[in-house]
Amino acid sequence: MKSMIFQKTEKECAEGRIGMSQKSSVSEYSSEVQDETPAVQPKERPVPHKGEGHRGRLREKFLESGLTGFHDYEVIEMLLTLATPRKDCKDAAKEAMSRFKTLQGVLEAAPASLLDVTGIGPQNIFGIKLIQAVADRYLEKRLSQKDILSHSKALFDYLYYNMRDKSRECFKMVHLDAKNQVLGVETLFVGSLSTTAVYPREVVQSALDHHAAAVIFAHNHPSGDPTPSSDDMAITRKLIFCCDIMGITVHEHIVIGENRYFSFADEGHISSIYRELASYNI
Repeated sequence: MKSMIFQKTEKECAEGRIGMSQKSSVSEYSSEVQDETPAVQPKERPVPHKGEGHRGRLREKFLESGLTGFHDYEVIEMLLTLATPRKDCKDAAKEAMSRFKTLQGVLEAAPASLLDVTGIGPQNIFGIKLIQAVADRYLEKRLSQKDILSHSKALFDYLYYNMRDKSRECFKMVHLDAKNQVLGVETLFVGSLSTTAVYPREVVQSALDHHAAAVIFAHNHPSGDPTPSSDDMAITRKLIFCCDIMGITVHEHIVIGENRYFSFADEGHISSIYRELASYNI
């Protein structure tokens, strides 16, 4: 009996040692697993970019006094920041102004050309193209629902902003109803640096498509000198003759230059052509 008790006790002790060994192994494995689990690192606050304070000051300055006192490159800088929340845009804005020469040159630059500027990418082009489209729409809408002949400043503002710095000649038509209110503005022809081919048939067709009772013509001189050429005089005469046959009145032809313009109506050329036309008793 004593021998059996002794054997049993010895067996239980052996089993106990095995159990403790297994528990120790599990504990050690668990410890190893815990040691391999990466520690959660506390989130680091983003480092402010170098232009963050400058950007804030620009915004405050604009909200207080508009664009008064702003350099043109600072206007471009603010537009770039609209889609660039974490990047300084000052250098990119200065390079854009250096490349395209004027504020309007930057606004009217093709997207592909803007992407050649260091620091300007597909995202921050957004602000530049948006503001250009908004400005065009705003000035065009100012022309609507007005007797344009009594609000000539709105017409000149729109045409001057829209055409003065273009690198090629463009020919525009302003379509008017019987009350001289604007029906629409259309760019019909785009030419070269010094000339634009204007086709009277397409001009008349455009007026008919818009149900226009009257029209105003405008084109730009990229050279900056708005003095009309002999070709400008000749095509204006031809257009007035063609439009008159269709019962469409030509009120004006404006040539846009650098900070100035030439008005065919103000200089008496429109009325002179109509007097010539009347003499033919057509």
